[in-house]
Amino acid sequence: MLKNYLLNFLPVYALSFFSLTSCEKVFEPDGYEAYFGGEIINPQSKEILFLKNGVVIDTIKLDENNRFLHKFDSLAPGLYTFQHAPEYQYIFFDKNDSIMIRLNTNDFDNSLAFCGRGDEKNNFLIDQFLKNEKEKNQLFEILDKDFKTFNSTIESDYRSRTADYLKRRAEIGWSEDFDAVAKSGVDLNYYYKKELYPFVHQYKTGEEVYKELPNNFYSYRTSLNFNNENLANFSPFIKYVTSLLNNKSFVKNHYKIDELSLENSIYKLNLTDSLISNPIIKNIVLNNVAYMYLLEEQNMFNNKKFIDRYLELSTDKEQQKEVKSIYDAVQNLKVGNKLPEVEIVDKNSEKVDLQSITDNKLTVIFFWSSYAESHLEGVHKKAKLYKEKYPNVNFVGININDASENWKRALKDYNFGNIKELRSTNFSDIKHKWVITKLHRTIILNPDGTIKNAFVNLFDVNFEKDLK
Repeated sequence: MLKNYLLNFLPVYALSFFSLTSCEKVFEPDGYEAYFGGEIINPQSKEILFLKNGVVIDTIKLDENNRFLHKFDSLAPGLYTFQHAPEYQYIFFDKNDSIMIRLNTNDFDNSLAFCGRGDEKNNFLIDQFLKNEKEKNQLFEILDKDFKTFNSTIESDYRSRTADYLKRRAEIGWSEDFDAVAKSGVDLNYYYKKELYPFVHQYKTGEEVYKELPNNFYSYRTSLNFNNENLANFSPFIKYVTSLLNNKSFVKNHYKIDELSLENSIYKLNLTDSLISNPIIKNIVLNNVAYMYLLEEQNMFNNKKFIDRYLELSTDKEQQKEVKSIYDAVQNLKVGNKLPEVEIVDKNSEKVDLQSITDNKLTVIFFWSSYAESHLEGVHKKAKLYKEKYPNVNFVGININDASENWKRALKDYNFGNIKELRSTNFSDIKHKWVITKLHRTIILNPDGTIKNAFVNLFDVNFEKDLK
């Protein structure tokens, strides 16, 4: 459990870290000792969780100055994550690293900087993460393009990212273990786009672009390693595998988009079982398939068949409990039910009665966070367009994981028009009761407050059917 961190080191850390000079040798660990410290500006809580493959290794407390320093007596080299809820980020430790961080929760990822032994490779990781986020904001426009335009765009991006990776590898001289992560981050982001293209393009435009793909378009698949445990919770890896499963399901379904049907979802479970032998990675991917299915499919009989197959393949008892918990929560969101009670407040911090949220109108509830700016802008743009077309439909935006001051700042900075804006005061509660595990979830309520459809997407081309 919680170990005492070394307060006597804080004066040394404070002098070296804040000057950002001479921080290469703040500590001299022995054996597999490692140090992790830093400062959190505008903290959302008084602790940081340190995790490996989604499992909490240590809980680290902030002191009265919102700083921390933690000694690991034995830390195996590899990729870890640290979480200051609701945000998290990656950190890679080699033998004897002593890594310091500084970040501001108002701009968690962009403000994050590393210092100390092991800082350069981790600054490379966060730089790559930010580039991926920037590209993600442009990706869905690129997926609409014809094959020639799409391919030339992603090839150009890949060449640029690869050149940067090679330059930084030569300058820093990092370990082979880290190189596998760094190179995968570049390659898998590129492969992810290629897997997404045919079915997303068809989904958005109706064009069967898969017919134009060259025979060697997916030639890289034969060289992929699905069993590198350092990639188990690495976002580029999970995103790639998810898009690969969707694409293969799309092909198996004779290029028809029905990737969330029972048959296709069980196919994804079975494909995961055949592709991945490492039990940790396999369980993570199986869980991801289960989350995707349960958040969309509402046929209770089908849900039972899917869960039975999932339980046959999964060996992660804790995650099985989580999936079963989601399964149970989904049953509470059936058509005709009332939404489970959660605490929602308005701009004046007054509690809002869920039964009054509809104003006796068909009501669309969507979710957003200032931590996902592109979604924030995109979802409100969509909501305003639908509001203009369907003025008798009530649109409600619920902020799900911002502190009150951040939420109010976003409301001031953006023009949300006549969209009613509310905020959830307890992210964990609404996440579990309403099964909010992705921002694109949308819920439609009947005028009497009962559920019409709890699992829709405002960006779905067929979304409008639920408004008629």
